[in-house]
Order: sequence, then structure tokens, then C-alpha cells
Amino acid sequence: MATTSDRPASTVPPEEAPAPGGELKRSLKNRHLTMIALGGIIGAGLFVGSGAVINQTGPAAVLSYAASGILMIFVMRAIGEMAVLRPSAGSVANFARHGLGNWAGFTIGWLYWYFWVVVAAIEAVAGAGILGGYLPSVPTWLLCLGLMLVMTAINLLSVKAYGESEFWLASIKIVAIIFFACVAVVFLCGGTGRRSPGLSHLFGSGGFFPMGVTAAVIGSVTVLFSMGGAEIATIAAAESEKPAEYAAKATKQVMYRVFTFYVLSVLLIVCIVPWDFSFSGKIIKSPFAVALDAAGVPYTSVMMQVVVLTAVLSSLNSCLYITSRMLLTLAEQGEAPKFLATVNHRGVPVRAILAGTSMGYLAVVANYFFPERVFLFLINSSGAIQLIYYIVLVAAQIRQRKRVERDGSEPIKLKMWLFPYLSYVTIAWMAGVLAVMIIMPETRPQVGLSFLSLAVVLAAYGYRVRARRRVAQPA
Repeated sequence: MATTSDRPASTVPPEEAPAPGGELKRSLKNRHLTMIALGGIIGAGLFVGSGAVINQTGPAAVLSYAASGILMIFVMRAIGEMAVLRPSAGSVANFARHGLGNWAGFTIGWLYWYFWVVVAAIEAVAGAGILGGYLPSVPTWLLCLGLMLVMTAINLLSVKAYGESEFWLASIKIVAIIFFACVAVVFLCGGTGRRSPGLSHLFGSGGFFPMGVTAAVIGSVTVLFSMGGAEIATIAAAESEKPAEYAAKATKQVMYRVFTFYVLSVLLIVCIVPWDFSFSGKIIKSPFAVALDAAGVPYTSVMMQVVVLTAVLSSLNSCLYITSRMLLTLAEQGEAPKFLATVNHRGVPVRAILAGTSMGYLAVVANYFFPERVFLFLINSSGAIQLIYYIVLVAAQIRQRKRVERDGSEPIKLKMWLFPYLSYVTIAWMAGVLAVMIIMPETRPQVGLSFLSLAVVLAAYGYRVRARRRVAQPA
């Protein structure tokens, strides 16, 4: 029998109560949510990391991206259903809490916060690496600090400042991809004056599967993590003018644009550039820059450096936003220090933002002093967390959907397809990805340390429950 602390949330969700000291402002508009949704799925991993996937997989990288895109669409549909049902939840932790109980809210909340704090540090280091090429006299740690301070300042201004900055940062990424796609199609059709390879690179040099079908499967594991963060828009929807409507729109936009931006881009790249072209080396080459250079576009290297830096800043911006909202949610539930639950008159959770960014600063410092140890541990210990919390969230969607359908108390405006079968398939698929990561020597440490992180959080929850029981017992 479940204890009181483990029962699903009551009919009146506690997270809909205002935070002490003020309320979050609903100042995000649909255009902000649209770009936040797109910015969440288009990161530096697409512009740079896709080259490694192509080298390891061959033209079949297109299938790796398609498979990961389909899985991410299923996950987003499940999360989107919960976001539309509970538009004011404001965090994936509360989605889990509604579906599976307080243990899930606590666990997902802290795992999610930890994962994105580490990602923020990684993005700051990556951004500093790009800027260091143009500012060689400036220490890398100072560039890291500068990027963190700028993005922190934006988040401290207001949620509208975050939305506006993300709108323009995401716009640059989208314009870059659209420009690339247009040039690539014209080039492949012979419209640039240069000789077009047509479709010869797709099936030459070893065929479509030069490294075997297994390589395409392994490639999809790598690709999946580059698509993470698509759910950020459903969290931000709680601070919009029409939370339920905008959460539904953001979910639908992510679904079909995953294919537009990821699969189409990779397809065009492998058509233009031979898959065995070396994208790695002392200087990692962006596949987009290599393809544009082949099409005769000048200054591609500088252009892509700007785009990649934009992608890094966009990701860092969103990392600081979602870590602060997650910490705010945990504080409201009494699962983090209460003083973090305050919101100022501008609707900004200042203390939660500063607490999250301080961990980012510590991680950056760790990278400076212990690059081979502490920072590597942080990366490995969070490597598989994304899959873990996605599995729990889809399980929460199953429980919540069954409860809502049984009670008949609320209309379900956005539904997971083929329920419950597709939800179970999604969970099994992600469990399969974890199994592949365990088999692969290079990712095995990530799974082990990520499960260690999960064990630590579950132990903390167990300690918290026991402590509350002792307090509640009469002397």
C-alpha cells in the first residue's frame, strides 16, 4: 500500500499555488514559445556533432537521425499530453508527480536539475573554446565566466527577456538551416555552376550501409542526445498568455520540424559530401560548412562559427532558465530549501536562478583545475540521465491518462497516439537504447554513473520520507 507521500497529487495541484513573494509572469507569446521549442531541438550537436555520426555510420546516418527523431516525437507527444492537461505545472517534475506520485516528482526534479546544470557548464566551455580562437590572449576560464554572467543577467531581467533573446538566437539557427537547405538543393540540381554529385555519394564508396546496419543503430544512440531539450517549450508554456493552447502548439511544431531540420539537413550533407570525408582533426569541421564550401559559398567557416556560437548561447540560455524553474518547483514542494521559492516583483525567481548558475560556475572551475577528472565525472554521471527521466515521464503519462479516462473529469485535448501501446513501445525503445549504451564500451561508464546518480536521489527521497515520519510521530 502506498503511503500518503507516494500517492498521486490531489485534484487541486499544489504547484498551481503562487510562490512566496510573487508569481511568475505570463508574458511569453506564441512566437517566443515557437522559437523556444525549435531552439530546444537545434543545438551545436547538429552543426558539429553530425560529422562524427556520418563518419561512423555512412549515408545511413540519415536513418539514425530519422529513428531518433521518431523516438523524440513519441516522447514529446507524451509530455505534451501532460502539459496540456496540466498547463500550469511549470516543470516536468510536476508532470511526473501527477502521474506517479511525490517520489517521481522529487526524483525527476533533482535529476533534471542536475543534468541541465552539467549541460550549462559544457555549453559555457564550448562557447569559450570558440571565442578563444578569436581572443587567444584571454584565458578560457574568463571567457566561460563571461558567457555565464551574460546569460545569467538576461534570465534575471525577466522571463520576457529570456523569451526575446531565445527568439533571436533560435531565429539565427533556423535561418542558417533554411539557407543551407536552399543552397544545397540548388547545387545538387546543378544550379550553382559547379559539378553536382547528384545522388552518387548515397550509394557509392561502400553503399548506403558501408559500416553495417549495426553502426546505424549505434549512431541513433548518439543522435538521440543531440535532440534532447525539446520539452523546454512545454515548461515555458506555463509562463505564457495561453498555457494549454501554446503547449499544444509547441508540441506539434517540434514533431514535424525534427524531420525538417535534422533529417533533411543530414540527407543533403551526405548527398554533397562523401561520408568518409574527415570532419575530425585538430580543428573539427562543421559538415554544413564543408557542404556549403563544396557548393561554392565563400566564408563558410566563419559563418558556421557564428552559427555554432549562437547555438551554444541558445542552449546555455535555456539551461539557466529550466534549472531555475525546476529548483523553484522543488522549493515550492518543500523538496529544496524554501528560500529558493521566492519570486520578485518582475516574476523572476532570482534565488533559484543564482543557485543554478552557481553550480554552473563550480563546474566550469572544476573543468579549469581538473579537466581530466571532475569535469569528466560530471559528464559521465549525467550521460544517461536524460533517458532515465524520459522513461519515468512516459510512465507518468500512462498512469495519468488512465486515471483521467477512468474518472472522466477532464477532456484530453492532446492525446498520445495509439494509447497505451505506443507509450509502452516508447518506454521499451528507450530501455533498448540504455541496453545498447551498456554494451558499448565508450558509453558503459555513463550508464553506470548515471544510475549511481539515480540511486543517490532515491536514497535522498527515502531519507526525507523517514525524517518527515519521525517529525509527525507523537513524542
